[in-house]
Amino acid sequence: MEKLNITQWAEEDRPREKLMRLGAEALTNAELLAILIGSGSPEETAVELMKRVLGDCNNNLNTLGKKSISELTDARYKGLGPAKAITILAACELGKRRQSEKAEERQRMDSAEAIYEYMRPKMQDLATEQAWVLLLNQNFKLIKTVRISSGGISETSVDVRIVLKEALLCNATVVALCHNHPSNNPRPSGDDDRITQRLQKACETMRIYMLDHLVITDSDYYSYMENGKLDR
Repeated sequence: MEKLNITQWAEEDRPREKLMRLGAEALTNAELLAILIGSGSPEETAVELMKRVLGDCNNNLNTLGKKSISELTDARYKGLGPAKAITILAACELGKRRQSEKAEERQRMDSAEAIYEYMRPKMQDLATEQAWVLLLNQNFKLIKTVRISSGGISETSVDVRIVLKEALLCNATVVALCHNHPSNNPRPSGDDDRITQRLQKACETMRIYMLDHLVITDSDYYSYMENGKLDR
């Protein structure tokens, strides 16, 4: 029976598509390595090739990482040339280095002052308004910041759906909204009040905690939380 190459597999079985759909943790070692080398040979797919290579390493990645380029480009492994062997060894070395490093400490953003000090360098001196959302975990540790809009001199639009989408994609349970006033007047406008109310109501529906909305200027800020303008 004629063998199928990876592009002919069902989409849910292809390593790249599988990673995008389920995350890297769902893939086998052979599938992850197959993504690195990209292709196998006319006789076997990249996954099959890497299964053989791993089998010869007793399915141990540490053993694989100790292989030389000449060992990985042995004639037994047709389709595995020097460039692919170097890619595999580079990935193994990165994995080893990662193990020796401490996880990066996420910044805690549990106060208006902490948010302001973090966001001011991003937003000071801007000639137009921008809106950013800070995505946090349940311990108020920063996961990611996302610029969600950039507008004119006096206003910018905030799409609540984009904020919620970003939060859900990052598994964030807490959000904080920030936008700047190029006029350097931190007092919120009526539109600022309305978007705050809409976002908080939408967050409540999705069981996401809205921590704050900050209006940021070069030298000051206005916090809806500190001024008691968020429903608690």
